[in-house]
Amino acid sequence: MTYNLLKGKKGIIFGALDSKSIAWKVALKAHEEGARFTLSNTPAAMRFGKLNDLAGKTGSKVIPADATKVEDLWDVFKKSMEHLDGKVDFVLHSIGMSLNVRKKRLYDDLNYDYFIKTLDISALSFHKMLQVARKLDAINEWGSVVALSYIAAQRTLYGYNDMGDAKSLLESIVRSFGYIYGRDKKIRVNTISQSPTKTTAGSGVKGMGNLMDFTERMSPLGNASSEECADYCVTLFSDLTRKVTMQNLYHDGGFSTMGMSLRAMNMYNRGIDCDCLED
Repeated sequence: MTYNLLKGKKGIIFGALDSKSIAWKVALKAHEEGARFTLSNTPAAMRFGKLNDLAGKTGSKVIPADATKVEDLWDVFKKSMEHLDGKVDFVLHSIGMSLNVRKKRLYDDLNYDYFIKTLDISALSFHKMLQVARKLDAINEWGSVVALSYIAAQRTLYGYNDMGDAKSLLESIVRSFGYIYGRDKKIRVNTISQSPTKTTAGSGVKGMGNLMDFTERMSPLGNASSEECADYCVTLFSDLTRKVTMQNLYHDGGFSTMGMSLRAMNMYNRGIDCDCLED
């Protein structure tokens, strides 16, 4: 069912890689709801992904860019405004990567060059994006900027590694830049803290399958899917949420508020009964 929530709106979606990507789902949903937008990812990601297929489905222009490079972001915003005939109304930041995770470096044995790259790609790129947009005056008043986060910004989750630090920084940038952008331009800046989702990038996190099973048992509504996350993004892009800003919004079926669920307790008890739990 469509509601035309984004009819007449224009935007930029960063980070779509393939059909498993949340950004890919957001693009399809935004198109369905009447939006026009450009798509951007790194040239390397585009070689391995299928972004041109998504562009064809949504009638979108692809603008390659490395989101850690200010000059590339400048190019994306300028070309997007040219292609879309003016300022945009929404921007999605769906970018995150850790070489420490990929190389299986544990948190107490990080490669610091990798760590700096994690922060740059996963968090500082968002600040750069906002700063470039502001300097270009690229976003209309009452526009909306959304970045994807995760509860590891607040809680320790084994295997998420230095990405947890990156998400903490990402959420801090939302608060700090959200104040400035809201005060001066009435532009909203928020993060969505999504359930663990089996995207191409997320699949690289150690124990992802077990984590998803755990959060499914803990969450009263179950894990939120990537399609449901896209629905939520669309509401934040729309005029229905004009006074929501500087927030980290949990979209996780209630997991973030839970202590222990009945399903998880039953599983834990069975583990104790079979004497197979480790200390």
